[in-house]
Amino acid sequence: MGTQLLLGGRIYSSSSPDATAMAVTDGQVVWVGADEPARALHPDAEIVALDGAFVAPAFVDAHVHTTALGLKLTGLDLSGARSGAQCLELLRRYVAAEPTGVVWGHGWDDSGWPDSPPSVSEIDAAAPGRLVYLARIDAHSALCSSALRAVAGLAPIAGSDPLRADAHHEVRRAALAALDSAQRERARRAALDEAARRGIVAIHECAGPVISGADDLRELLAFEHGVQVRANWGERAESADEVRALLDRTGAHALAGDLFVDGSIGSHTAWLHQPYADDAAHGCGNSYLDADAMTAHIRACTQARVQAGFHVIGDAAMSAAVQAFGRVVAEVGGPAIASCGHRLEHAEMITTEQAAKLGAWGVIASVQPGFDAAWGGPDGMYAARLGAERAAQLNPFAAMASAGVSLAFGSDAPVTELRPWAAVSAAANHRTPGSGISARAAFAAATRGAWRAGGVRDGVAGTLVPGAPASYAIWDVDELVIAAPADSVQRWSTDPRSRVPALPRLATGEPEPRCLRTVHLGETIHAA
Repeated sequence: MGTQLLLGGRIYSSSSPDATAMAVTDGQVVWVGADEPARALHPDAEIVALDGAFVAPAFVDAHVHTTALGLKLTGLDLSGARSGAQCLELLRRYVAAEPTGVVWGHGWDDSGWPDSPPSVSEIDAAAPGRLVYLARIDAHSALCSSALRAVAGLAPIAGSDPLRADAHHEVRRAALAALDSAQRERARRAALDEAARRGIVAIHECAGPVISGADDLRELLAFEHGVQVRANWGERAESADEVRALLDRTGAHALAGDLFVDGSIGSHTAWLHQPYADDAAHGCGNSYLDADAMTAHIRACTQARVQAGFHVIGDAAMSAAVQAFGRVVAEVGGPAIASCGHRLEHAEMITTEQAAKLGAWGVIASVQPGFDAAWGGPDGMYAARLGAERAAQLNPFAAMASAGVSLAFGSDAPVTELRPWAAVSAAANHRTPGSGISARAAFAAATRGAWRAGGVRDGVAGTLVPGAPASYAIWDVDELVIAAPADSVQRWSTDPRSRVPALPRLATGEPEPRCLRTVHLGETIHAA
């Protein structure tokens, strides 16, 4: 590959905030700076005129469920349903348009509905004889048809109570097994194409036995696409040999991701110290792993020099995770733990003291700012489930960052959309005052931090400096401003003396930048 010169743009480079040119050779950035020196140093380069467009390091999404996202994009999207009746109507329309195959739907959210979710008998009437799986927006509970219940080995029922915990895992597994290869391949391509369209060059797939299955993961890793996939497999091991065997069997890179310690707040299955405020019948939620089981997994992965991790949302789940890490630190020492880059997914309920311990041990927090944007605030779902006081303590990004916890941003797609600029904005404009971080720190968590969470620690991935991989996106941006530290009054500064690279203006409600081109290692994987 020859050299390309990108000229006339606004390039995000901490080493050269005023850069207007970038040169790329053999998939690597070799120059960032002014136009004239770039032309002189690379007289034979191919010229790419940017016409003032904004060039920034490409995004990495640290938590994705690829096939499930694609099934939502290509199938039954229930995120627009505002009632159980509307959810049922969307199902009827889909079944009429798609008369064969598994009906896989995703995205209903009953927290604001005036009525109940559709019952099994109503689903059966809308889709006679069909295998119907309708996942709640958080993917921790689902509605399904009696035909799918039968395939999953569950007893018949006519009610409308969603399936949770083990019963949900069984119907999801059965629905996945019934998908044909063409459905899965179409879904995969749609999901990865969407990632590239959003300026994302790499994703961390969070797979597992009850999430997508080993066959789906192997197919994904063999699927040819420009978006890079790092695979996390959520299955527990008790010895280093078992760790290596699981990686060999699945092709995964790590035993991290969605290894469930608990469920979700929306489905009343997150593991809490105190009961849910809105439904006493659910008590303190669900726990799938205790501190002993987590300790064994962390120990085994550390011995094998493999990244470990867990799905942790509730405060009781976080307490168990911190206890387990502390035990292994006492056995092998903090440096051994830190060198593996172990991670916790979601980490929504965490104290300052817990954050300090995790930061000292080098445990990475893979977090989703989109959760706060969707469900935070005094009137949001978190407040309804937990009460306003507990809800205000969720997703404390500022406290975690201040305690030295490395943050990596993801979407948990299809739970929230692949919208990395929206994630950056949500983290900077947190719905709880004092919990947000600066836009610059948020952008770093969506780029450098996410590369680091995936084991890339070369010091340059996620930047645009000489020697960095040429993985970037070109954006159509109306206005650039200088990102300033977050505070309760102003989150943006236009003072050029700060020497901080400019970012798009991302105030809440403003349009997001439009991606013109996505490039990974010098190869274009999306062009508008």
